[in-house]
Amino acid sequence: MGPFQITGAAVVDGSGRDPVDVDVTVEDGRIAQLGASRAHGERLDAGGLTMTPGLIDAHVHLGLSSPIQPQFSFRISAAEIAADIFATAGATLDAGFTTVRDTGGIDGGVVTTIAKGKVRGPRVLSCGPVQCQTGGHGYYGAEWEPTELWSSHHVPGLCALSMMSGNADELRGNVREAFRRGASFLKLCVTGGVVGAHDRLTDTQFTVEEIAVAVQEAAARGTYVTVHAHNNEGIRNAVEAGVRCVEHGTDLDESTATLMATREVALVPTFAVVEQLLHDTAGTGLDESTRDRVLGVRERMTEALAVAKEAGVRIGLGSDLIGPAQDRRGEELKLRAELETPMEALVAATKTNAEILGLSSEVGVIASGMQADLVLWNGNPLEDPELFADPANAVLVLQAGRVVKDLR
Repeated sequence: MGPFQITGAAVVDGSGRDPVDVDVTVEDGRIAQLGASRAHGERLDAGGLTMTPGLIDAHVHLGLSSPIQPQFSFRISAAEIAADIFATAGATLDAGFTTVRDTGGIDGGVVTTIAKGKVRGPRVLSCGPVQCQTGGHGYYGAEWEPTELWSSHHVPGLCALSMMSGNADELRGNVREAFRRGASFLKLCVTGGVVGAHDRLTDTQFTVEEIAVAVQEAAARGTYVTVHAHNNEGIRNAVEAGVRCVEHGTDLDESTATLMATREVALVPTFAVVEQLLHDTAGTGLDESTRDRVLGVRERMTEALAVAKEAGVRIGLGSDLIGPAQDRRGEELKLRAELETPMEALVAATKTNAEILGLSSEVGVIASGMQADLVLWNGNPLEDPELFADPANAVLVLQAGRVVKDLR
């Protein structure tokens, strides 16, 4: 379509500045200008609505869109797994998220299929399979099953949850394989996890030297490593090894936060998944024992957020939702708005996340020249952040200047 103008909306540009009433002209998939334009073309009246940049979720698992335990025990067909992945991709767009970073579980074919427009979904950056140490977080095989059988459960081009490495050389081989399959960054698990089979949150996994191998391989391709890390020792190991980002960060302490700030390592806390596991364990397809593992995590993660903020760490936003119930991705902004301000939550989900993902020249703020990823909200989510949590409030979603959802 030709150039068009969106008029009448209160524009929250993602930079942290207060909303302004300004027209936005969209042309060739980009924001051509802010302010009154002489360009002829369609006018889209958005009176009473609030415009934000398309939201970004820096921690998603599209490949874990089926009930978790049945999927991990290989009782679900590839066709059904694919159907669930594509449904989640569409629901992500409907919730106002135009870009996501998939932190493990999909294989390259999913990224390509969405990018070609064959199914509705956001732009996806993916690490492919998560890199784990033998028997560490991310391994869900039966105890009797030999480790080497684990990757035979991957469905090439669709889902590949994790790869196991017994030492630095195996890790080097595995990360090269992940890049071969189309990964655009790497993710390692360097501590135990909440949804764990064989480990505890207090375990550290991979040595500093091993993590550094992945960092070296990522740097060779102009990209970076992020890590799943809950305990402070694991976080510190990863930071010392040169990673660029930490996911969860539950037990982060002040000295490690200071080190992160000094080395410009970002943090992506994940509150929505904690709420999900506390309140609807069964809905994710996991048993109640998972709930016990998550008790106390919310309080500690809240403290870690405050510690990181105090130290000046760059803090993004990620939901980490798993299982079939991933339609309310905006819950993460609502939860963060309760701990900070709604504006800080929005900036984390737009400008800051774009920086963390290496996309800040393309998306994350509403400015001329940027890609026209835009959401028009029913009402003002800065006054009522509950609006972010309900996809019905994302009245209009534009992705690269194309209307991909319209409830007007």
